[in-house]
Amino acid sequence: MNLQKIFFEQLKQTSFIQKTHKQLLAVSGGVDSVVLCNLMFVAGYDFIIAHCNFQLRGEESERDEQFVRSLAAKYGKEVYVIRFNTKDYALKNKLSTQVAARDLRYNWFRQLAFEEKKAGAIVTAHHADDNIETVVMNFFRGTGLKGLIGMDVEFKEIFRPLLNFRKSEIIAYAKQQELAFVEDSSNSSSNYTRNYFRNELIPAINKVFPNVEENVLKNIQRLTEVEQVYNEAINQYKLKLIEYKGKEEHIPILKLQKLKSFRTILWEIIKEKGFTAGQVDEVIKLMEGNNGSFIECKTHRIIKNRRWLIIAERTNEEENLHLVITENDKAIKFAGAELEIKKHIPINNFSISTDKSIAAFDADDIKFPLLLRRWKQGDYFYPLGLNKKKKLSKFFIDQKLSKIEKEKVWVLEMNKKIIWVVGHRLDDRFKIKESTKEVLKITLK
Repeated sequence: MNLQKIFFEQLKQTSFIQKTHKQLLAVSGGVDSVVLCNLMFVAGYDFIIAHCNFQLRGEESERDEQFVRSLAAKYGKEVYVIRFNTKDYALKNKLSTQVAARDLRYNWFRQLAFEEKKAGAIVTAHHADDNIETVVMNFFRGTGLKGLIGMDVEFKEIFRPLLNFRKSEIIAYAKQQELAFVEDSSNSSSNYTRNYFRNELIPAINKVFPNVEENVLKNIQRLTEVEQVYNEAINQYKLKLIEYKGKEEHIPILKLQKLKSFRTILWEIIKEKGFTAGQVDEVIKLMEGNNGSFIECKTHRIIKNRRWLIIAERTNEEENLHLVITENDKAIKFAGAELEIKKHIPINNFSISTDKSIAAFDADDIKFPLLLRRWKQGDYFYPLGLNKKKKLSKFFIDQKLSKIEKEKVWVLEMNKKIIWVVGHRLDDRFKIKESTKEVLKITLK
């Protein structure tokens, strides 16, 4: 009964869930989730039960579903059940069965709880042994400090009230309370990664270090405190390194490389965008790569632009596209248009045009490569005929551009300076002068 007492005290101390709100309990029918149901019910919390039938274990999956339905009836709670074709989903999305099941499970939980507004939080039955396995797997997989701390009791919309309890304590409580539960036969198979660590690797390590599991739990406590200091230092580095331009993050390569722990700092910056630990080496290679080269993940792209790394969202590929123009390029296509580039035109053979689709530069002022991209908030230039800078947003107002017209504007950039608002206005700093000998002509078609 000591588990119950500690559990109740823990609930009193948290503001994450409230008795006045209904919670979503993720219930598989195994001993962990059955104990969770019992404890939440005895503690007086209202909840619904959500069960996923992944259709991976034939009759056993059907048995689990019926057991959870009867459990919900026992406590007088609503039960929601969904059936997934997990194997097809995994195959279609090129995922392991475990990862596919996790994605399907949590996507549905979030939909049920928050989109359909059935509950205020998702409550799961993860326990200390799960956390030990997670930390050990993260260590071998390769991770930052956060991965060596494992799961949190409270994380975003997920609450894990059993995380501080060992599996043995949970089983003992189920026996004391005479709680029925079902056994998942796949847990005994080591074909799945987590099961291999649980059934094979950790027991093998335990033969050499008998206190390995308790030591991991103690390390989690120590590293949680270390993480607080670590995060403060990382945030300071981010403030010094990152320049924000609209939704983009610009990082000076030389400044980053001078830091003794630049690899770690780089990892902490890119992991928030969905990049993996294995891609850190790719980014480091990118620093020495060609202008315009890039790497990407599902949501973001990191682009090398001269002495900078640019991190941009991939939500709209065309909006975030950066096209590099080298000295050898004669034309470049973009967004249904084309820029035609003619170099080294003698000034005596050139006639200045008022056509906005033609940009004529003093060739001596232009250094390749150039960067063609969508304009973004915060951009500015020196409009032709003016001696002061102006934000593009203000320039567009003066030009009476509509919202749709503004969305279609591209800019040509050289070494972080806009030299042409394509099809609209040249930058005054790069215009043809009396001293001009050769002209660089770029035509928008």
